[in-house]
Amino acid sequence: MLSLLRPLLVACCLYLLLLLPGGQGRIPAYNNGFHYQDISNGNGNGEIYFNGVRLHVESPEPAVSATRGSSVTLPCHYHYEPELATPRRTRVKWSWLPANSISAPVSPAASARETEVMVAMGNRHRSYGSFRGRVRLRRSAPGDMSLVINELQLNDTGRYRCEVIDGLEDESVTVDLELRGVVFPYHSQEGRYRFNFFEAHQACQDQDATLATFEQLFTAWEEGLDWCNAGWLADGTVQYPITDPREGCGGVDLAPGLRSYGQRHHLLQYDAFCFSGAVKGTVYFLKHPAKLNFKEAVQACASDGSEIAKVGQLYAAWRLMGLDRCDAGWLADGSVRYPITKARANCGPLEPGVRSFGFPPSYQKFGVYCYR
Repeated sequence: MLSLLRPLLVACCLYLLLLLPGGQGRIPAYNNGFHYQDISNGNGNGEIYFNGVRLHVESPEPAVSATRGSSVTLPCHYHYEPELATPRRTRVKWSWLPANSISAPVSPAASARETEVMVAMGNRHRSYGSFRGRVRLRRSAPGDMSLVINELQLNDTGRYRCEVIDGLEDESVTVDLELRGVVFPYHSQEGRYRFNFFEAHQACQDQDATLATFEQLFTAWEEGLDWCNAGWLADGTVQYPITDPREGCGGVDLAPGLRSYGQRHHLLQYDAFCFSGAVKGTVYFLKHPAKLNFKEAVQACASDGSEIAKVGQLYAAWRLMGLDRCDAGWLADGSVRYPITKARANCGPLEPGVRSFGFPPSYQKFGVYCYR
């Protein structure tokens, strides 16, 4: 019987020790080296409080911009307060929320949609998906976990999260990545409002571009883009930019801005707003002794060691490289256009832009823009 009562007697004694004045100090406090060290502060409330080292994760630049094909560094640093005498072994995870998924400030729901970019611990690391082989940590100084992305792609835009994990500590910071480029409206060769969402996405890809995000279209509107035809964006909304309010474009009483139809069923048909970044090669107008039909234009570029340029490439060359040519030329989609950076007589409107002749019959004769 005594052996059965012994565990109860021990428990009662421990309980009495806790009730005695100063008794709380006789029980070893929980200590993981940097977090909760005392579970009672002597005020009778049993309060848990922090009494150790705190982890901080920061970025000096909340947003970074770069050009397609280049390398970019997304800054992320961590440190402890107070500083540690002995370095800790930490785990770092970079994740990514694509630009077309960002609709609000960082939230748990948004975090759940993030995809992994890289995970690193010590000298070991692993990259994932389309980032595999293109990313690394800079590590230029202690605590530097900045992400370097090489060969930037059009779809790399979005919000990146740098998360540092040390035991019970888990802190993070986000950095938005934007690509410098140009937004252009695009419609089918069959006419206006012929693309459903999936076809719009493919049409932009075919022209070496991607569906524009809301932020990209908004920036284009701020820079003067005015277009009175609604088009798909990457987030599945349909919108169009107006700088000069007028009838048929929302009305004269509506302020300038982006006109939005909101989220639309993906099978409904509209135009598209595409985004193109810098091109690796060169877009040029081919010097040829005679005008060419479409088939001859394709062959002429091939004979010159090039390929016929795509619409996105021409827009990027105009906007980012200053291509200026007052000669209409064929492009890969069967359209005829020419880029003007310095407006002048006999070269279209008074403002810079890419002039379009639409989609003339393929037998008509024009010049050609090639890409090498």
